[in-house]
Amino acid sequence: MPLIDLFAWIVLLVVIATLVAALVALGVMPGRIARRRGHPWAEAVAIGSWATLVFGFVFWPLVLVWAYVDVPAKRDTVR
Repeated sequence: MPLIDLFAWIVLLVVIATLVAALVALGVMPGRIARRRGHPWAEAVAIGSWATLVFGFVFWPLVLVWAYVDVPAKRDTVR
């Protein structure tokens, strides 16, 4: 195998490894953000992030926004 073919295979493997690493980083990011911010449904955010990445990436930005949304505190109603 010529040296240029070996170099091409190495470049291809590095590109594939980079794409896989980027996909994993995108899948983990909303869940980590939600856990760090103390989101009450942090596990649901993490699962939603992975599910949207597996099924087409369409709702991933929505899950990212959900990771930043804080649940409003319940107000005590005094009558």
